[in-house]
Amino acid sequence: MRGLLQRLILGGCFSLTVGCSALGKSNSFTFVPDFPPDFKYELTASYVPAQGQTCTVPGGKGTQLGFNKVYMEYEATSEIPLYRTVSGCPLALNRLEIEVMGVFGPGRGNRSYDDAAIAVRPELLERQMGTFNTDGVGEFFGECQWAFRTVGPKRYLIKLLTCKKMDEQGNVARGRPFTAYTLTQLPGKTVRLKIKLADEELPGWGDTWVKVPGGWKRCMGKGFEDQRGYCNGNYEDFSTFRMVDERICTIYPGCTEGKDETR
Repeated sequence: MRGLLQRLILGGCFSLTVGCSALGKSNSFTFVPDFPPDFKYELTASYVPAQGQTCTVPGGKGTQLGFNKVYMEYEATSEIPLYRTVSGCPLALNRLEIEVMGVFGPGRGNRSYDDAAIAVRPELLERQMGTFNTDGVGEFFGECQWAFRTVGPKRYLIKLLTCKKMDEQGNVARGRPFTAYTLTQLPGKTVRLKIKLADEELPGWGDTWVKVPGGWKRCMGKGFEDQRGYCNGNYEDFSTFRMVDERICTIYPGCTEGKDETR
């Protein structure tokens, strides 16, 4: 429903070098996430004056559209307008910023983000262009890695997310997940971002955890108030840590301890 209202109010379909029927599929494409469980996304679509236009939008106001922002009802897929008119200026989609969000607990702070992007241009070299299958679906890929660390004097365990570009064969590359299309490729199509999780979670940085059967143990450092808590050669003294559900654990992720309110 929200997507329909956005198109009715903001769609602004107009004639350019490519055809465009009013508020129809030819003025949009569908973004579809293929994510691990407990992952969500937000989108920001950015628009610039269409090719050949010399107009500007005062202050740039209205040149972005948001999808799945915190004040919006969450939708599993998003229909992205390719063309809009703002302040009388015909605009074309230029870039889609995708915020990939991993959730590791029930609290608002129990989540971490990384970015992916789709560039949209009037023209691209063929080698730069994403492709579509016979069903009109294009895909690009990423691998996300959880890194864990502890924070605070009670050493609550939190996780940080990093996502990298990946090809169809599963080879991970440098840089964030990314693809590019031309404006003429996208009308009525579907673009799917496929994210997989790395096989193993890793410590946020070195010399703070020690690998043991069942997972990792947290080095004590100088004590619970030592926020960095480096091992510094001491691989015998370990600290407990707290999960987001208040369980006090000695090994991550193989914690088998129950919930306890004491340190």
